[in-house]
Amino acid sequence: MTDARTPPTESLDETFGELVEDFDLLGDWEQRIEYVIELGKGLAPLADADRIEANKVPGCAAQVWLATDAGEGRLWFAADSDSALSKGNIALLLKLYSGRTPAEILAFDAKAALERLGLPSALTRQRANGLNSMVGRIREAAQAANAAAD
Repeated sequence: MTDARTPPTESLDETFGELVEDFDLLGDWEQRIEYVIELGKGLAPLADADRIEANKVPGCAAQVWLATDAGEGRLWFAADSDSALSKGNIALLLKLYSGRTPAEILAFDAKAALERLGLPSALTRQRANGLNSMVGRIREAAQAANAAAD
């Protein structure tokens, strides 16, 4: 993950607000889940070197890999999954979090945000747990980066 990266120009709250608008425009849950799956289709391919056990997210119904790279005070994430829905879920999280500072990531209430989008209630318990595990892994990376900066 050493490609040229541009930090997000919008705040995390603004990016989330756009997701809320997109979700609110969609009617039922089938449309919302389709939207999440479409997000996953736009995810950049994950390098084979990042498909390692250490990058696997535990607790997911599918295999999910999440690679973290820190640089210039920001965290960058790359991910993939062998499931279209899990890939969509992680793509949504990367849309929110990749390129953010650890402080931004830790200050954002992901649980409330996902509840606002209604994702946990639209997923099976195991997939909702997997989504929470993905968020947990991102927050752990932010906490570790914060600790390293101190």
